[in-house]
Amino acid sequence: MSDGTLYDHVWDEHLVETLPTGQDQLFVGLHLIHEVTSPQAFGMLRERELEVAFPEQTHATVDHIVPTGDRSRPFQDGAAETMLEELEENVRKAGIRFSGPETGNQGIVHVIGPEQGLTQPGMTIVCGDSHTATHGAFGALAFGIGTSQIRDVLATQSVAMEKQAVRRIEVTGELGEGVTAKDVVLSIIRELGTDGGVGYVYEYGGDVVESMSMHERMTLCNMSIEGGARAGYVNPDKTTYEYLEGREAVTTGDAFEERKAYWDSISSDPDATYDDVVEIDGSAIKPSVTWGITPGQVVGITETIPAPEDLPADKRETAEQAYDHMGVAPGQTMEGYEIDVAFLGSCTNGRLSDLRQAAEVLEGREVHPDVRAMVVPGSQRVKAAAEAAGLDQIFRESGFEWREAGCSMCLGMNEDQLEGDEVSASSSNRNFIGRQGSKDGRTVLMSPQMVTAAAVTGEVTDIRSFEEVKPV
Repeated sequence: MSDGTLYDHVWDEHLVETLPTGQDQLFVGLHLIHEVTSPQAFGMLRERELEVAFPEQTHATVDHIVPTGDRSRPFQDGAAETMLEELEENVRKAGIRFSGPETGNQGIVHVIGPEQGLTQPGMTIVCGDSHTATHGAFGALAFGIGTSQIRDVLATQSVAMEKQAVRRIEVTGELGEGVTAKDVVLSIIRELGTDGGVGYVYEYGGDVVESMSMHERMTLCNMSIEGGARAGYVNPDKTTYEYLEGREAVTTGDAFEERKAYWDSISSDPDATYDDVVEIDGSAIKPSVTWGITPGQVVGITETIPAPEDLPADKRETAEQAYDHMGVAPGQTMEGYEIDVAFLGSCTNGRLSDLRQAAEVLEGREVHPDVRAMVVPGSQRVKAAAEAAGLDQIFRESGFEWREAGCSMCLGMNEDQLEGDEVSASSSNRNFIGRQGSKDGRTVLMSPQMVTAAAVTGEVTDIRSFEEVKPV
C-alpha cells in the first residue's frame, strides 16, 4: 500500500478509529449539501430524534433543480419548489449556513466551496454528489457519499470508509495549441478506462499539472470519478495559496502563514510510495471529444472512431450501443458532426476562466442559426464577475442565452433539457444516454472553447483551425 502520500497523511490525521467492519471512521472537516440528496437524510435524523452534531461544519446551497430562467417564487416546477422549501426549513432548524438564491452566493456546490474559501488543503470533504472529487484540486480528500452516509455525517460529523490504493498520474511535457485541462482529463480516462480507477484515488502531478491554474486543476479532479477513481487530488503549492488568500473563510495574517506551513507538511513526501504510477505525455494530447455514450469513448478531434475489433473485448458491446445511439461509424472522425445545442456550464467548466476563454473565442462571431446556445454560470459570483467584465454582452450579442447559476443541462433536472434526438456540444462531464434530459438526446463532451466553436459553425470543430478563421 501507499506510504507518505498526501492521501495517507490526511487520512491518518482524520482517523477516529477502525471499526469492527474493517472500515475506518474519519472525521469530516467540511460537509456540503444541496437540495436533492439531503432531504431523506434529514428525515432519517427526525425519525431517530437526532440533531445535527456540528452545523458549523456544514454548508448548503441549491443547484440541481433550481431554474436558470424565471426564479420567481414559487417555482413553476412544483417538485423543485418543494425540494427548495424543504432544504430551507432543514437548514433553518439546524442552524446550517445556506447560500440561497437571494444571497448572491448561490451556485453549484463544487463551485461555491472553493470560491468562498470553504475548501482548503488537508481537509476531508464530503457531499452527496459524485463530483465532490473537484475539491481535491486543493490538496483535500473529497468524496461523494450516499444518503445514509449524509445522515451519519449530520449526526456524528464522521463517515465510515475503506482506504484505497493511490495511483500517481504524471502528465509530462507541455500542452499543445488548443489543448485544455478538459482535454487532459478526457485523455486520461480514454487511456485508463472508465473503470481503470476502481479501488484507487488519483494523485495528479507532473509539469503540466503543476503549471495549471486552480480552475484547471478543479476540472481535472472533477472528472476523476468518470475514470472510476474514488477521488483525485493535487498537492497544494504556491498556486493554491495565492488562490485562497483573501477569501472570506480563510484565515489571514500570521495565521495564514501558519496554515501554509501546515499545508506544505501534508503534501506527499519526496520519497512517497505509490501503488501505481502512470505517465501521460502531455505534448501528445490533442483537442478531444467524446464519440460515444461514456466519458471513456474519446478521440482527438482529427482521429477516427475505433472499430470494435480494435477495442478490448469487454468494451465492444458498449461501442456497438454507442455507434447506434450517436449515429456514427468506425473510421469516421467527429469533426463536422452536426449539433443542435451548445451548453457552457457545469461544475466541470462553469467557472469565470472558462467563460472568459469561451468569450475570447466567440467575440465578433455569431451563433449558427440552427443552434440553441446557452451559458449557465457556475455561481452567482461567477455571473456577477462575468457581467462586470462585459462577458455577458459578448455572449448575448453573439446569440447565446445568458442564464442564472445552476447545474442546468449537465443533468437536465430543471427546464434546461435536450428535446428528442438533439445533439449537444457540452462542457459538462457525462454523456450517458438520457443524461441531458432526453432518452434520445446525444451528448458530445468537449472543452468550453470547443463548445463555442461548435456553436458558431453548427458542427464539432477543431479549435485549432477555427481560431484561424477571422470573425465576420
